[in-house]
Amino acid sequence: MIAYIGAVCAAIAYGGATILQAIAVGKLAALPAGSSWGRRIRAGWLYGLGLVCDFLGFLMSALALHSLPLFLVESTVASSVAVTAVLAVVVLHQRLTAHEVIAVAVLVAGLIVLGVTAEEGPARAVAWWVGWGLCALAIPLAAVAAVCVVASQPRWTMTTGIVLSVISGLGFGFVGVAARLVTVHSSILGWLSDAFVWAMVLMGGLAVVAYGYALDRLPTTTVAALSFACETIVPSAIGLIWLGDEVRPGLMWLAEVGFVAVLGAVSYTHLRAHETDSYL
Repeated sequence: MIAYIGAVCAAIAYGGATILQAIAVGKLAALPAGSSWGRRIRAGWLYGLGLVCDFLGFLMSALALHSLPLFLVESTVASSVAVTAVLAVVVLHQRLTAHEVIAVAVLVAGLIVLGVTAEEGPARAVAWWVGWGLCALAIPLAAVAAVCVVASQPRWTMTTGIVLSVISGLGFGFVGVAARLVTVHSSILGWLSDAFVWAMVLMGGLAVVAYGYALDRLPTTTVAALSFACETIVPSAIGLIWLGDEVRPGLMWLAEVGFVAVLGAVSYTHLRAHETDSYL
């Protein structure tokens, strides 16, 4: 239960970070041209606080992954977009449509279902080379991303954008896989020598860069949808098939219903948020 609360808190932290960053960006945009750095810092300090919230969210989700299945934590963290929508109503005094309210309600119900059906426990032990294999996997993914970035011909814009979006989602997804498998160490040297820690760093950096370049080639809605789908579905499948993530006996069908509900509700909320620029 504590780990699940941590995953929920991670989603709240990510959603809150988006609101803080949105407020900061709005204040910075309102500054007159040529404003001093002092004024910019005073206007944009909430952006830095948002980054702190992002970091705290990552830590809480990583801790939750030590005892909860990937499909539960990844789905819960993905619900941060709904958290952002709700906070936008409270903080920014925006209004949700009836469909958005229904989507948030479905999302909450789906998360409750996943929480009830998920079997708590550590990941299955894997061979020592798996961590370094994840690190090595970042190399071909980065190479493909680099080719997409330098492909400047207009006819390749859509294709490279799709590929970059998928690479971004895979990167974020593999960060979750590495966090599920990383060992808690008592010394800095132990952390620095852990291959799964380096896998999180490499995959996380690759994902952020690929996402940024994808946004230059495709609409935000398309990039978010592709990245989100890969980020959620791929690690969930890896956890269930290879890492020993389990569903309570006889409740697989209910877990599937909950997963589809969360996936659909988050996708719809992503779509609405990016179409109207309501939350970002």
